[in-house]
Amino acid sequence: MKKSQAFNSAGKLTALLVLITIFLTPFVIVSAGERGVLMEFGEVQEQILGEGIHIIIPIVNTVKKLSVRVQKQEISAEASSKDLQDVFTDVALNWHIIPEEANAIFQQIGEQKDIVDRIINPAVEEVLKAVMAKYTAEEIITKRGEVKSGVDDTLTTRLGTYHIAVDDISLVHVHFSELFGEAVEAKQIAEQEAKRAEFIALKATKEAEAKVNLAKGEAEAQRLLRDNLTPELLQRQAIEKWNGKLPLIMGKESPKFWDLREFIKAYAN
Repeated sequence: MKKSQAFNSAGKLTALLVLITIFLTPFVIVSAGERGVLMEFGEVQEQILGEGIHIIIPIVNTVKKLSVRVQKQEISAEASSKDLQDVFTDVALNWHIIPEEANAIFQQIGEQKDIVDRIINPAVEEVLKAVMAKYTAEEIITKRGEVKSGVDDTLTTRLGTYHIAVDDISLVHVHFSELFGEAVEAKQIAEQEAKRAEFIALKATKEAEAKVNLAKGEAEAQRLLRDNLTPELLQRQAIEKWNGKLPLIMGKESPKFWDLREFIKAYAN
């Protein structure tokens, strides 16, 4: 029984020594991709601990580690366009804590969850509403690159005041209400029908112009023909076409041949 009590006492002493050793350990390890916020009796200090081993004063100093790696946040937000259409946007934001300002963001905001809930999500929603309100629904589609650039610049400036850097922002999906989609489809159909009607009208106009031009050409040809058909020309054409035989005229009297001059005159007529 005495041995058992002695064993228990030794175990308790060992455990106590281990706890004291851990509690009084005069160093802290900051892993890769982290920064250590050094505190003295709970007060945030200006010194920021980089990656590696750092000596601290037990009990006096404590260290809070924050990740400064790139984080991804997906957000769905609703806004209104300049022409008062509902715009639904899915955003993918890559961001990170500015390493040199880790102590300030921890002191002012807190840990990563607080940063996302209290700063990033509200900022993205507010920026989207402000930027989308500058464009009509059609422009949001046709000028998507410009819209993204506006969101990126505005959000970068806004989050920079909270010690957060924006690495990239993507407008993954931008869509509108079903009513707007139906209106766009109806507009496209109307535009197509209008273009088709315009094409048919233009085609009919061209065909009519072609017929008019053809009639004018035929009329002009007839006029030129009439102007150029002189008696002399007709006589010459008749002579060129004559085969050299005089026509024989049969009547009550004896057969006789036509006078050549009368023949040419008759042939020309």
